[in-house]
Amino acid sequence: MNACGCGLDNLRPVDLAIAELLDQAPRPPATQRVPLDMALGMILAADVMAPRPGPAWDNSAMDGYALRASDLPAEGGYLPLAGRIAAGDAALDELPAGHAVRIFTGAPLPAGADSVVPQEQAKAGEGGVWLPACWPGDHVRRCGEEFRQGARLLEAGQRLRAAELGLLASQGIASVAVYRPLRVGLLSTGDELCAPGDVLKRGQIYDANTYSLAAMLRGWQLEVGELGRLPDDPQACRATLGKAATEWDVLITSGGVSVGEEDHLKASVEALGELRLWRLAIQPGKPFAFGRVGNTPWLGLPGNPVAALLCLQVVARPFLLRAQGRLEVLPRAMPVMAGFDWPRANLRRQYLRAWLTSTPAGIRVIPHAWQGSAMLSGMCGAEGLAVIEAHRTLRIGEQVDFISFDTLAA
Repeated sequence: MNACGCGLDNLRPVDLAIAELLDQAPRPPATQRVPLDMALGMILAADVMAPRPGPAWDNSAMDGYALRASDLPAEGGYLPLAGRIAAGDAALDELPAGHAVRIFTGAPLPAGADSVVPQEQAKAGEGGVWLPACWPGDHVRRCGEEFRQGARLLEAGQRLRAAELGLLASQGIASVAVYRPLRVGLLSTGDELCAPGDVLKRGQIYDANTYSLAAMLRGWQLEVGELGRLPDDPQACRATLGKAATEWDVLITSGGVSVGEEDHLKASVEALGELRLWRLAIQPGKPFAFGRVGNTPWLGLPGNPVAALLCLQVVARPFLLRAQGRLEVLPRAMPVMAGFDWPRANLRRQYLRAWLTSTPAGIRVIPHAWQGSAMLSGMCGAEGLAVIEAHRTLRIGEQVDFISFDTLAA
């Protein structure tokens, strides 16, 4: 029985298709331990617990003077200085009663001190300083206030960004367990395709998809194998797909999944494995397909450059990130006000290439003039995607979801 549900009128809703793909995502790749300076963008494979509290001791949040708040009257007063503590110094054994100590940002508070007065509020004199009244805890970073020893710093499945690497380094952690990059074999299909730099023959076009798709995949820290171009030949399709399935974690193709007589990929996939999904209620990108070649997942993207790139970003991205071991895989849409009318409802969900602009009435989203599925200039001139649900009309000023390309790039 064919499980793809490929009837002519059976277009999968986008969210349902993404959910089905996530249910079928393979286990993450093997783990490896890497130093922090090689871990940017990788996916954490194990929880990281704090080896010490953060901060590790009470310390000053300001350059100023440490004291006991109770040593000052309500109107402020003068306190003699008992010393000086800079970052990196050891604190005094205990702050003498009725004294203050000069202290700098990050320096440990001496025992007994419970507050810090910023230096700009103080009036230093010979041997002492006048300070305004303060409250216990003012400008003090308490030991363990950010996290306690043994607390979970980071969760398995998190993407390691600059902030996460800095947090790990601040705890003295020099290396982390991460998943090795998912290995993706990438193929374009069609006799009409020609490599950039070659001389075009009559009827040929340059292969844009290999370059745009590979760049997007590498931006997600995946390992990409550019496996070339498949000719429009059933036997060549089966042979190439069968070999690639033994060498890569996931296969991605562009083109060859529509209804033309030279679209051989679906039949090749069914001959080698199974076709699980075909055709989405999305514009552009309706011919998207998913299945397996042997035991290797296969994602079939449309051939038109915009449709291929958009389906990779919107539909394939959650599957690929989950297969990489990542927990959070769905992009966050931002509700904004439409700066355009959409008077005619469509049967498919629309992803309009668009940008944001500031108006006296607030931020508005404006679609690019070029919305064709082969018009990459519309993607280049846009900041993200305005999402219009199926069967919906829209008037200027009504709310619509916007997904930034920056969100989809990470």
